[in-house]
Amino acid sequence: MTGKTTNLSLRMDADLKAQADALFNELGMSLTTAINIFVRQSLRQGGIPFEVKLDKPGKETVAAMLEAQRIARDPAVKGYHDLDEMFAELKK
Repeated sequence: MTGKTTNLSLRMDADLKAQADALFNELGMSLTTAINIFVRQSLRQGGIPFEVKLDKPGKETVAAMLEAQRIARDPAVKGYHDLDEMFAELKK
């Protein structure tokens, strides 16, 4: 590295920036330092240093989620207010 620096200008949602500033401040660094760490890690790994993907649930997961919604809305299904009550019922 030559030791020279350059300015980088980017646009970011103001609330997102405030949250990032607070997080990185807690970690003892600035947003600039965090971005530099991200870029260095990207260069070392030859890509983004974490997985970037859309979390789309599979057919089985979607079916389970729909079943859970149906059960939650069904007044005939008994609900429990705490775990002790649920376990007592299961022991019967």
